[in-house]
Amino acid sequence: MKLVRFKFHYFVLCILLGMQVIPAEAQLPAASWTGVLLGAGGKAISGAQIDLREPASGRNYTASTNGQGAFSFPQLLPGTYEIQIHWEGKVATPPWTRKIEPGDHLNVPIQMGSAADGWKFAETPARGKAAAKGGGQDLSNRQVSELPLNKRDFSQLLLLAAGTMTDTNGTANFTEQFAVNGLRGAYAVFAMDGADMTDPELGGATFTNFNVDAVQEIESVSGVMPAEFGHGAAGFTNIKTKSGSNTLHGTVFEFVRNSDFDARNFFDQRTLAQPGRIPHFARNEFGFTLGGPVTLPGIYQGRDRTFFFGQYQGFRQVLGSTQVLSVPTQAERQGVDSTAFPGDPLIVPVNPQVAPVLAAYPKPNDPQGSFGARTYATSAKIATDTNQFSARIDHRLSDVGQLFVRFNLDDVKGPITNPDQAALDPSFAIQFLQNQRNIVVNYTRAVNPHFTSESLLGYIRSTPLFLPLNQTQPGMTFADSLYEPFNASAGTVAGFYGNLFQFRQYFTVVQGTHTLKFGAEVRLNRDSALYGQNPNGQYTFGGGTAYAPVPIPSSDGQHDIAAGAALPDTLTGFLTGAPFSYNITGALYLTPKGDRFDEVAVRREAYNFFFQDAWKVTPRFTLNYGLRYELEGRQHEAELRNSTFLTVDASARDVPVW
Repeated sequence: MKLVRFKFHYFVLCILLGMQVIPAEAQLPAASWTGVLLGAGGKAISGAQIDLREPASGRNYTASTNGQGAFSFPQLLPGTYEIQIHWEGKVATPPWTRKIEPGDHLNVPIQMGSAADGWKFAETPARGKAAAKGGGQDLSNRQVSELPLNKRDFSQLLLLAAGTMTDTNGTANFTEQFAVNGLRGAYAVFAMDGADMTDPELGGATFTNFNVDAVQEIESVSGVMPAEFGHGAAGFTNIKTKSGSNTLHGTVFEFVRNSDFDARNFFDQRTLAQPGRIPHFARNEFGFTLGGPVTLPGIYQGRDRTFFFGQYQGFRQVLGSTQVLSVPTQAERQGVDSTAFPGDPLIVPVNPQVAPVLAAYPKPNDPQGSFGARTYATSAKIATDTNQFSARIDHRLSDVGQLFVRFNLDDVKGPITNPDQAALDPSFAIQFLQNQRNIVVNYTRAVNPHFTSESLLGYIRSTPLFLPLNQTQPGMTFADSLYEPFNASAGTVAGFYGNLFQFRQYFTVVQGTHTLKFGAEVRLNRDSALYGQNPNGQYTFGGGTAYAPVPIPSSDGQHDIAAGAALPDTLTGFLTGAPFSYNITGALYLTPKGDRFDEVAVRREAYNFFFQDAWKVTPRFTLNYGLRYELEGRQHEAELRNSTFLTVDASARDVPVW
């Protein structure tokens, strides 16, 4: 027993002594490094081997880049490492080094520059990053694809950035706008692969959804904006899409949600009309991605030179929405008004033109509901269909020239923006339509490791439209909310046809400790705006005094109303066809009608110039400064449809037109 106890104590003592001789550096917090290996034109390099060597200790680490050029060193001990890269028989060697501090978790790319004798490290390894950010969020492809996203809408991740929230005034289905640091959503600018996806001048085009499996990286900048971005933006977000590689790769997916997984919300209470039923809900999201080298058998082999990447995403949803409306009771349909004089109801002669409107309202079905005897409860099915597709081609023209072209299409149909009106009559619905097209052509030329030129041509076509189905029936509203309005839109047409042309020329010069960037940009708006208010005509009952067109007797004769006398309430005005007001927008001979009612052509031009410098004053301190000048032309209407008339002399025959 004593021998066993002695051996145990001796064992513990050896462990304690062994811990004292462990090198101090091994006790430091571990570090990590993830990033992307980029070529001279910004093209991701796949199939390369990256070696890290720490000369002082002799430590070595090795990693390989995947199909998207990504690499990872999950566990690194602190130190100053020499970097060596092997790719297709070429070697990039020191003197480029990287110091890893204790606890560092880096997400930094490695930028290469091309030279005749092999690959060399460029002076600026973190190409494309804004060093002077006032805030924002950078998300890698892995972060985008792994986080749970409702509707697979990756733009929701941008809400994680400080000072960012959804701008409800500019939000439509799959066309989010974000308010950054308290500014309106129109000032948050989106770009895809460096080309604008929003309209920074007029705010007409809004950012569209994109297949998350086709996203390489998201860069979001807010706060103090570098001169490179400008636009007067509160936030600038650039979505980098994936490109193809030498290996053929892709994904296929489908996501399903339906009402079987849902619980009842507050408004889905059991009623006589719907005892125990949850509104219908079904959602399907499906799609694919595919990328690889462009290969035409017997004609062209694009390996190491020409690559493609395409993707499709479909969205189908039917969402049940509980609608609780106020409609006429059976007695009110027969002209009995019991609200004006309780105990002595009015017997109102119903106007023959109002009778069909009364009959068109559904009958109450929930007397215990929020509107009492007038309550009508139902579920409306709101359908949304989207089809989103993009195709990208990357082509290496030479060792120093890189070209890519991308086309993006996104068609959105739905949802109905007024389901309460559709519950009265399907023809009263207003359908949301958005057909967006985006084309970008980018040519990058790395003349040498110190000088790079980038030319970009972009085009956006966006059509957010709110079109009424019924363009003949007048609307009827009630100032005191007596009933649900009848065809509330009254044919109102609202929408925007946006066309934005963008041309940009940037230059980057690396000189010693300075990284200079300068360039110019031109943007041309060629847009059309629609806003025809109540072209069908709209009657408003209540809200002011209306007068009886006919005598109205009461039940016991104590409150009879003579013809021409003021009416006591909104109901009597409605039943007798005596509105307080009537409003209609009449079209002149030169004004388009129908779905393009009151269309005006909006034009604007913008010219921007900038200069900025990232000066690495010390290895631990970088100073960023720059200057941007933006010249924006005035808005003008090409067709002179927003002109107005000014009468100088009431007796004059000639009226000047502006």
